[in-house]
Amino acid sequence: MSLSPKITEQHLIIFTRYPEPGKTKTRLIPALGVEGAANLQRQMTEFTLSKVKKLCKSTAISFEVRFADGNLQLMQSWLGTELNYQLQGEGDLGKRMENSFLDAFNQGAKKVVIIGIDCPGVNAQILSEAFEKLQDCDLLLGPAVDGGYYLIGLKLAIGQLFTNIDWGTDRVLKQTVDIARQLNLSVTYLQTLADVDRPEDLAIWQNSQQ
Repeated sequence: MSLSPKITEQHLIIFTRYPEPGKTKTRLIPALGVEGAANLQRQMTEFTLSKVKKLCKSTAISFEVRFADGNLQLMQSWLGTELNYQLQGEGDLGKRMENSFLDAFNQGAKKVVIIGIDCPGVNAQILSEAFEKLQDCDLLLGPAVDGGYYLIGLKLAIGQLFTNIDWGTDRVLKQTVDIARQLNLSVTYLQTLADVDRPEDLAIWQNSQQ
């Protein structure tokens, strides 16, 4: 989808959506309205990208933007033509993440990390720490306060980690760790951070902008 994107051994994948009103940050629409929720999606994506670009100045990584909704032209006009864009594709969140890992490993990556744009606490330092810690474990997770995870890192594509998960619930992290234990995978954790998904979370975003 982009011109010959080069993937390095350390590869970061950012999951986001094109900020189309009514289709994104829907749980925040009661507080912000459809335009306000879409605008927050836009701002949080740009904020996350700024952290990733800072990381790229000090660490040898490649990264891509995996998007849903919109199209390549809309993404490029929003975030620029120089980024590597890929469609998230079909299926639930687990299938889309699994396929993203597979694509990256098939293109030569050795350590792959996926993040969303919902967690303003993710900065260059945490991302750098993620790639370092991934050296010594099979599965790296950044736990979210709501029971999910804001970051997942692997050195091999392990599809079982993304099946039979109740996505969008407070059971996601526990279910993922339970599967990892059944597979005898070593698990390492980053610090716990808060996502911005609901109206009561908006203060987290506002505090990150100060």
